[in-house]
Amino acid sequence: MIKTIDNIATIKAKTTQTIGFWVCLVVLVIFHIVGFWGLMFSGRPMYFQELTPLNLLLTNALLFSLHRNWNMQFILFAVLVTIAGFMAEVIGIHTGLLFGQYNYGQALGTKLWDVPLLIGLNWLMLVYSTGTIVSKLKVNLLVRALTGAALMVLLDFFMEPVAMQFDFWDWQGGVIPMSNYIGWLGLAFLLHLYFQYIAVYRQNPLAPFVYLVQLLFFIGLYLML
Repeated sequence: MIKTIDNIATIKAKTTQTIGFWVCLVVLVIFHIVGFWGLMFSGRPMYFQELTPLNLLLTNALLFSLHRNWNMQFILFAVLVTIAGFMAEVIGIHTGLLFGQYNYGQALGTKLWDVPLLIGLNWLMLVYSTGTIVSKLKVNLLVRALTGAALMVLLDFFMEPVAMQFDFWDWQGGVIPMSNYIGWLGLAFLLHLYFQYIAVYRQNPLAPFVYLVQLLFFIGLYLML
């Protein structure tokens, strides 16, 4: 009898998780489709640019709502990656080191030290989602970290021209320097090494879709510009 009750409870838990995943996926896709339409076809792109912080917050909320096992190592990882990503951008903005000479616009919301506060959260989302994807590879830690970093650079390649078009940030002279991609690769590699090394739960059914939806979103905008 007790075993039967346990089995029923397990089935209910799995069903709830499955429903939660599909709800999150549908919301994620719809929100990005609406954003894409708004930026390209609504005739009011400025209005949808102002919704960019909401898009980022919603995507993070959906992604991390499906994470399991919030142990101290994972919480520390989330805090340190968020801070590291933010501080790297602060250094980049004020010195030109790491990425090159660039400045943030207004589309990403409130700033601290000339860098949007949400940028650290964006680094966390990208490291976590790509890190979860590559964690399934049957290769050593260094290869997984390099592959995860390469996925982030691929996304950034399509994101950079879109960012300049919609006031996310702007490069000096309107030219995206190679140092940007080298800096992204280097920083992302270090953060991926950390994520792949520590003892945390690296399974999230939404993570591949967060990366894929974002990649398709920026590829679509890139091709339409």
